[in-house]
Amino acid sequence: MNRAETSGEPTLPELEDLRRRLRHSAAHVMADAVMQLFPDAKLGIGPPTDDGFYYDLDVSRPFTPEDLAKITAIMTDTLSRDLPFVYKEHKRPDLKEFCDDQPYKLELIDEIPESDVLSTYSHGNFTDLCQGPHVESTGKIPCFKLLSVAGAYWRGNETRPMLQRIYGTAFESQDALNEFLARIEEAEKRDHRRLGRQLGLYSVHEEIGPGLVVWHTKGARIRTVIESYWREQHYKHGYELVYSPHIGRSGLWKTSGHLDFYEESMFSAIDVDGQDYYMKPMNCPFHIMVYRSDLRSYRDLPLRLAELGTVYRYERSGVLHGLMRVRGFTQDDAHIFCRPDQVEEEVLGVLDLTFQMLDAFGFDDFNISLSTRPEKYVGDLSDWDYATQSLRQALEVRGLNYDIDDGGGAFYGPKIDIKITDAIGRSWQCTTVQFDFNLPEQFELTYQGADGLQHRPYMVHRAILGSIERFLGVLIEHYGGSFPFWLAPVQAVVIPIADRHVPYADSVKKQLQGHGFRVEIDSRNERMNLKIREAQLQKIPYMMVVGDREATEGTASVRGLGDKNLGPLSTTEVVQLLADEPNYTTRST
Repeated sequence: MNRAETSGEPTLPELEDLRRRLRHSAAHVMADAVMQLFPDAKLGIGPPTDDGFYYDLDVSRPFTPEDLAKITAIMTDTLSRDLPFVYKEHKRPDLKEFCDDQPYKLELIDEIPESDVLSTYSHGNFTDLCQGPHVESTGKIPCFKLLSVAGAYWRGNETRPMLQRIYGTAFESQDALNEFLARIEEAEKRDHRRLGRQLGLYSVHEEIGPGLVVWHTKGARIRTVIESYWREQHYKHGYELVYSPHIGRSGLWKTSGHLDFYEESMFSAIDVDGQDYYMKPMNCPFHIMVYRSDLRSYRDLPLRLAELGTVYRYERSGVLHGLMRVRGFTQDDAHIFCRPDQVEEEVLGVLDLTFQMLDAFGFDDFNISLSTRPEKYVGDLSDWDYATQSLRQALEVRGLNYDIDDGGGAFYGPKIDIKITDAIGRSWQCTTVQFDFNLPEQFELTYQGADGLQHRPYMVHRAILGSIERFLGVLIEHYGGSFPFWLAPVQAVVIPIADRHVPYADSVKKQLQGHGFRVEIDSRNERMNLKIREAQLQKIPYMMVVGDREATEGTASVRGLGDKNLGPLSTTEVVQLLADEPNYTTRST
C-alpha cells in the first residue's frame, strides 16, 4: 500500500482522472459563457488536455482581453450556482434537429458510427454533444483560469474555416493552480523560440518556408558539438556511419509501405526523367539497401548502421512550433540487423548508450514504457513474443522501472520509449527502440546461418536523441539558454577596456583558442559595463576584462556568468580554469 492510499490522498491515476473531468467540465462552462456573450457562435470541440482544456469557436469577431474577462466572470457565476451536469442519450434524428444551427456539431454527428450511443451533457440552459465524463456539478470545479486565444483550423485542416481557440486550465485546488501558473511563467522565460532569437541560434523565414530551420553561427556551433559527440560515441559502441540521399524513387517507398500508409505526411512527388521521386520521410529504406548491397552471413551480424540523416515530412502549418515541430529535421537514426540470439545484448547496448548520452547532456530523470503487440500486426506471433520478452528482459537486467503500454506497439513490432524530464518537470519523448518485422519481409532481407540456410534477420530501429532540432529545442528550455560549458557556443569573451588593449586581448584569445576553447573578443567602442551586461544576456560562461594592468602583468580579470568575480588570473590559470570545467567525458563516466 502506498502513502497516498494510507493518507487518503488520491493516487496519481485518480488525480489524473479527476483533472480530466474537471477540465472537460470547465470547457463546457466556458462554451456556455461564450454563447451567452455571442448567441450566434458556432461550437466546435472542447476537449481536456494534459495541462488544461480548450474550445474551438466560430464567432463574428476575434476575442479580446475584455471578452476573456467577461467570459471568466460568467464562468465564475456558473460555478457559484452549482448546476448539475446531466447526461442524456438521444436518437440521431432528434439530436440532429436539436443541433440544426450548429454545422460543426452536425458534421461530428454524421461521423459517429450508427452503432454508437449519441449523448449530451447539460448544465443550466446549455447542452453540448458529449460522451463525458464530467464532475457532478459546476460547483465541483474549485478553480480555473483562461490562458490565451489562438487561431485553429477546423479539424486541423487549413482548407477548413479558421476558428478561435480559447485555452484554459482547471485544478483541484488553488495551490495546484498557482503551482501550474508559476511553471507556465517559468516555461515562457525558457521558451526556445524567444531564446533562439535572443542568443542568435536559428531562424525560420517565410521566404524559405514554414518549418524549415536556418541555423546561425552559434546554433550551428552547438549542433556541431552535439553531432561530433554523437559520432564519437557511436564509433566507440560499434556502429558504422553511413550517408544517404535526400530523395528516392517511388518504387522504394512503395516497397517500404510509406506510399500506402504514410503518403499524407510526405511531400509531393518530384518528376525526374518521367519518374516520380520523393523526399525521404525516413532513413530506413536506405539503410536496408546498404544491408542488401552484399551477401550476409551469420558471422557478419550484428550490423549496426547509423546516420544523422535529414528527413522531410509535411506537417500542417497549424502544428508547426519552433524547433519542436518542423518540416525538415535531422534524425539520429540507427538500424541494427542481428540474429535472434543477439537481440537482448543489442537492446542492452542501446540502453547503455542511451543513458550515457542523456546523462552527458544533463538528463537523469526518465519515464520508460514498453509497448506491446496491437490487435492488428504483421509478422509471426512467436517473433513478437520473443522480441517483446527481449525488450522486457533488457529493461529488467538493467534494473529499470517501466510501464506497460498494452497493445501500444506499432503494427510492425514492439518498442521501448524513453521520455526525459526537464528542469521544470516537463516530459519529452526522446529515445525509441523499435522492432520491425515488416521491412525485412518487404525487402526480403536474409543472411546465411551456420546451418547453411537463409534466415530473416531481426531489424531494430533506434533513435536516442530523436531529432537534432527537437532535442536542441529541449536543451535550450532545459538550461534556459545557459548551456553547460562544453555545449556553450561561445565559452569565453575577452573584453578590452579601450582600443589600445585590443592587441593584448587578441593574444589572450589566440592562447585560449590554441587550447581548443571557443573564444570571442568584444572590441566594440562601447562601455565596459555594457559589454559585460550583453555577455551575460548572451549567457557566455566566462568574461575576461583586460586593461593596462592586465596587459602589463599578463593576466585577465575573470568573471563567471551571474556576476561571479574570480579576480585577476594569469593566462595559464585561465587555461586551467576552463580545462577543469565539466564536460561530457566527466559526466558520462
